[in-house]
Amino acid sequence: MGLIITWDINPEIFRLGGFSIRWYGLLFAFAFLFGTLLITRFFKNEGKSVESIDRLLIYMLAAVVIGARLGEVLFYNPGYFLRHPLEILMTWKGGLASHGAVVGILVAVYFYSKKTPGQPYLWVLDRIAIIVALGGGLIRIGNFINSEILGRPTLGDWGIIFKRVDNLPRHPAQLYESFTYLSLFVILLILYRIFETEKRQGLLLGVFLSIGFTARFVIEFVKESQTSFDETWMLSMGQWLSIPVILLGVYLLARALKKEQNIA
Repeated sequence: MGLIITWDINPEIFRLGGFSIRWYGLLFAFAFLFGTLLITRFFKNEGKSVESIDRLLIYMLAAVVIGARLGEVLFYNPGYFLRHPLEILMTWKGGLASHGAVVGILVAVYFYSKKTPGQPYLWVLDRIAIIVALGGGLIRIGNFINSEILGRPTLGDWGIIFKRVDNLPRHPAQLYESFTYLSLFVILLILYRIFETEKRQGLLLGVFLSIGFTARFVIEFVKESQTSFDETWMLSMGQWLSIPVILLGVYLLARALKKEQNIA
């Protein structure tokens, strides 16, 4: 016996004139707020300067928005944005790529760490990975509410019909990814507590990148293509971009487990 759920939730919580509050924005704000509380707790527990958190959060916010937007422009829709360059700045219209966000965070934290004594690069990224896992899980719920980043039709008598798109029962790919990231969030918190992550820098980041993007690679098989030019490829653009991220994660994980690290 199949199960088909019809999804037709308004992405807007309420609208007042030209101003609206959307579920996606609320979830993003919650991820940022809860992430701030977590990173503050990490810093206090480990004797790091909490005064530097504001600067770290500014770096992170800029990295996520700029990196994710450039990832969308360069990897997924280069032709469109070449014809409409001014729309690159219109992030409120949607179009953010998680792979670009990862690159943005790696670069931003590098510069942050260079300017912040006592906070090694991998040490910071390990703690950021916990927050990013939470944020990724919440944002994918926002994508689900928005009926975007759709899964392929299930070709059966089960799935979710996104009424704002069509009447086909589809894989809830957004929820698959959300479950992955939120599970990783819990796993990373547990590892943070039981491992001496100060001496095994890169462990948490390695777990996040290797497991998270392996799951992303697999889920891509049931997602609609996000581009028009990769439909004839053996793998999707998202899968090709995931491969180097997975390899980086495996390297960091193996490096951290090989021996205790004390990286300045």
